[in-house]
Amino acid sequence: MKKAIVLAGSRGIGKGIANSLDELNIDVIRTSTKNLDTSNITHVNNFIQEQQSTDILVLNTGGPPAQEFKDITQNDCNKYHNQLFYSFLKILQDIKIHDGGYIFLISSFNVKEPNGKLLLSNAYRTAFISVLKCLSKEFASRNITTINIAPGPIDTDRIRGLVANVPELEKTLPMKRLGQVDEIGKFVKSIVEHDIKYLTGVTINFDGGASNGLF
Repeated sequence: MKKAIVLAGSRGIGKGIANSLDELNIDVIRTSTKNLDTSNITHVNNFIQEQQSTDILVLNTGGPPAQEFKDITQNDCNKYHNQLFYSFLKILQDIKIHDGGYIFLISSFNVKEPNGKLLLSNAYRTAFISVLKCLSKEFASRNITTINIAPGPIDTDRIRGLVANVPELEKTLPMKRLGQVDEIGKFVKSIVEHDIKYLTGVTINFDGGASNGLF
């Protein structure tokens, strides 16, 4: 049986992905902040000791709250450097992805159009996407697919925590609704189920047409 590790797989987008992979008879390991807080490197090291290899790795985590540039502290930088960047780097260094496997990074469409209230999220997510892109050729030589999924407005607790009036936001979106977590789950499931390998080293905007960027 193939194995998948889905970080932050107990809720939101991670849960949607984990549920979809369950349908493929894959042994899915779901983490939550209770057993893996990616801002805590001790948690990360302990997790690596327990889970040394996998076929599918989904790098997913929550992000910083909205805050003004002038309010960012050193503690904020240290925490989100670990949560959004170093923990993922460490996991990729130390957890073996079996040949023919998959790595999915869940980032944000704000890496294409940065949000001024989410500066730390913009910065650290973009930095790790760069790392994954550089590694994609090395992984491709082992038939390992790497895909960065950049979700836009998805119906999660996070979007509802960031946006005061969701119905008003929905009116501004091309599809007049938030995306659903199971839509991302079905996308990941389709890639794995149909063994799609040549789509690799890419960023997929999953935003219902909300972004204006050409690439």
